[in-house]
Amino acid sequence: MHRTFRQILIALALAAVLVASAWAITLEEAARKVAEEYDARVVSAQTVERDGRRIHVIRIVTRDGVVRTVRVPADDD
Repeated sequence: MHRTFRQILIALALAAVLVASAWAITLEEAARKVAEEYDARVVSAQTVERDGRRIHVIRIVTRDGVVRTVRVPADDD
């Protein structure tokens, strides 16, 4: 019985990790989505931490030559 309980705990822990990773967006995904949304070219992208939260900071140049900085939450808490 002890072994089965341990296997259940491991399975639940793995499921929690998979769910958490499904909510997170990678820097590459965020940059691609921002470029598509603004019809722009990404010139830089980085992930920073502010107030204990991770944020993707993406700098783009639009077709009109306007430089913008877009911030995307890295984790959906």
